[in-house]
Amino acid sequence: MQRILTINAGSSSLKWKLFALPMETILAHGLVERLNQPVATFKLATAEQKFSQSVTDLTAETAVNLVLDKLEELAVINSRQEITAVGHRVVAGADIFKQATLITPTVLEQIMNLSDYAPLHNPAAAHYIKLVTAALPQAQQIAVFDSQFFTRMPEVNAIYSIPYEYTQQYRIRRYGEHGISHEYLANRAADLLDQPLKKLKLITLHLGSGASITAIKDGQPFDTSMGLTPLAGVTMGTRSGDTDPALVPFLQKKLALANATDVTNILNNKSGLLGISGISTDMRDLKAAEQTDTRAKLAIDIFVNRIVKYIGSYYTELGGLDALIFSGGIGENDADIRARITRGIQALGITLDEQRNQKLREGVISPAGASTAVLLIPTDEELAIVRQTVQALNVTQR
Repeated sequence: MQRILTINAGSSSLKWKLFALPMETILAHGLVERLNQPVATFKLATAEQKFSQSVTDLTAETAVNLVLDKLEELAVINSRQEITAVGHRVVAGADIFKQATLITPTVLEQIMNLSDYAPLHNPAAAHYIKLVTAALPQAQQIAVFDSQFFTRMPEVNAIYSIPYEYTQQYRIRRYGEHGISHEYLANRAADLLDQPLKKLKLITLHLGSGASITAIKDGQPFDTSMGLTPLAGVTMGTRSGDTDPALVPFLQKKLALANATDVTNILNNKSGLLGISGISTDMRDLKAAEQTDTRAKLAIDIFVNRIVKYIGSYYTELGGLDALIFSGGIGENDADIRARITRGIQALGITLDEQRNQKLREGVISPAGASTAVLLIPTDEELAIVRQTVQALNVTQR
């Protein structure tokens, strides 16, 4: 029985699952939230038991070893040697990586060299690859790229209105992110609706600390909110989302900053929900404060507003909509935010069944017979990652 670990590291969290192959049985799974904050939450679960603890000043290195130590301590594995492969989610592969790839020193260097396309994520992914390789030297490491899904997006939506020779020379295009999730959601929605994916017009919402929206048409990505980097799009935990490019030299001058990179750091790490509210990147914290703190309420209102704008735009671009899908940490777990977003698009005839919205964990949450279905689908990036990891291993073993 082969055991494969998936590592899905976000900007502030670490999700992981341990699979037994070929049955795709989940032996254990877990989540670390609020990494590099004063107090992090560590959770691990198996079919028989659950473990949770708060950990102060938890870093990536201690998180990786804590996961592996707990798997042994709880007898999920007898030793680390049982893990034969690890599938890593890597955000930016540009147009270099169009499929899951065995990680070699050269590939790792390329992932680092693509950090300009995902400055928050690719360095972190490379860091986790190094940490996991050191902790599991016997295991083959596979990179599964978020951006590979969007390499199939039509050029009319993929490129920017800049001199075309720059687009070609510097590989400048809308690469999007969360592609692993959006592709999984589209396929799962087709299954739940019992319709061929190629016949559906879909908008998938991956809403979490990082958030992105994708339009899917004829079974292929048609448009997406993130851009050359994950900074573009809707308002996120620490990322600004769409801004006027002239804001970069403007802030550089006003704040007497050394270079544009300093402004990009502000837009990536100090903006979004955190920058507006001044409180937190976490939607739960903002909702707890919104009744008494106007900036917390404003942050939530802007988050909802930007999502509504994208849905309206994609609805028009697609020429109608068969289904709207909510997913991601916020999209899956916050019924109130789902309701607020849906109220914002009532003009499109899209509504929720409030009882379904509150109770269902997966499925249709719109009224029966609605012309546009609204679905709640917990994303399973890890299942998609492990399947692509197996495919990559099969290729390398030929």
